[in-house]
Amino acid sequence: MRFGKYEKSDGSNVGTAITFLLIGLGVGAAAGMLLAPKAGKQIRKDLRRSYDDALDTISDWTDEAKERFEEAIEKGADFTEELRAKAEPLGQILKRS
Repeated sequence: MRFGKYEKSDGSNVGTAITFLLIGLGVGAAAGMLLAPKAGKQIRKDLRRSYDDALDTISDWTDEAKERFEEAIEKGADFTEELRAKAEPLGQILKRS
C-alpha cells in the first residue's frame, strides 16, 4: 500500500464510468418497466418510447460534440494563422542576418 503518492489518471476512467452508469440506468429502467403492473402491450410501448428518447438524446450529444470539435479546429486554425503572421517578420529578420 502506498502512502502519500498518488498516480495521475489519464482520464479514460471517466468515460468508462459514464458508460457503465448509462448501461446501469438503462437496465434498471427496463427491469422496472418489466416488473411494473402494466399490460405487456403498454410495457412494450413504454420501452420503445424510452429507446427512441435515448437515441434522440445520444444523437443530440453527438451533434453537439461534432459542433464543438469543428469550433475547436477552426479556433486552432485561426490561432495558427495568427501565430504564423506574427512570426513571419521575425523569420525575415533572421534570414537577413
